Amino acid sequence: MRIAVVNDSPLAVEALRRVVLREHTIAWTANGGEDAIRKATHDRPDLILMDLVMPGIDGVDATRRIMRESPCPILVVTSTVSGNYTLVYDALGAGAVDAVQTPTLGADGKLAGADALSVKLAQFARKLLGSSATTPASAQTHHAVPLVAIGASTGGPLALTELLGALPSSFPAAVVVVQHIEAEFSLGLMEWLSRKIAIPICAATSGSMPQVGNVFLAVKNDHLTLRDDGRFAYTAVPEDNPFRPNIDVFFESIAHGRPSSPGSAVLLTGMGRDGAEGLLKLRRLGWTTYAQDAESCAVNGMPDAAIKLGAAVHVMSPAAIGRDLAGRVRK
Repeated sequence: MRIAVVNDSPLAVEALRRVVLREHTIAWTANGGEDAIRKATHDRPDLILMDLVMPGIDGVDATRRIMRESPCPILVVTSTVSGNYTLVYDALGAGAVDAVQTPTLGADGKLAGADALSVKLAQFARKLLGSSATTPASAQTHHAVPLVAIGASTGGPLALTELLGALPSSFPAAVVVVQHIEAEFSLGLMEWLSRKIAIPICAATSGSMPQVGNVFLAVKNDHLTLRDDGRFAYTAVPEDNPFRPNIDVFFESIAHGRPSSPGSAVLLTGMGRDGAEGLLKLRRLGWTTYAQDAESCAVNGMPDAAIKLGAAVHVMSPAAIGRDLAGRVRK
């Protein structure tokens, strides 16, 4: 991959450069957000490693501008993910795909903390090559509460705030969200969403069940499913799928388990095509299906794939989807 590095610290740039050059090439480097926006316009790389805290235009605003003007995948690389979690989720909402700690160079010139970034780069390289999901084979037959299933990826956090923010606090269905995100960031995402929407946010833990009036978020790197008794479970299969947790796996588990209990399913912004096949299966079972419109997407890959398959009954902005769900489920 051709990877760009955005950081105002020369030491951090050197550390990132060393990690990137193990398997990839450097497209360009930028010492701040304004420089990155300009360079991305003229030379769009496969991936941008974006610092958060920089003078002038910070990483959040730079991410927002790049995704609007010359969109390409952006991985937040910051000195402390936990210490900057508000900025991290603002950046994810603006279109960044994920976040990781910045590796460091010691006084002896040795690199430390590089493994996490190397893993992220390898995962992203696999995403560029594409992959297809397969569904766990167990047939499921359970009767459950009214359900709204949502899948999201790049730009998903912001789209989720707009959709979920349009739902009333007394929404008469259970909402389950599968967002492509590392497990270590999922609890922070829950907290971030909780400050912005009225409906309670819960972790979809193994053995628990969807409950009306709550939003449940997939919180592991394994794939979320619904078991035959209507309870959440996680599966590592398919193990080599880089889109984790996988939306198709979740949608298809619902299609197996609720063939006579149609609900609503939504596919939001994201690159690739994860969720499109699963959304089509749900539509064929009588589910009301939605895809986010291109104008409001940070990246239009997943919704566009669903639309081209004929999987989406409605194509709307996230806020419009929320309003339509609120009226439809209430009826």
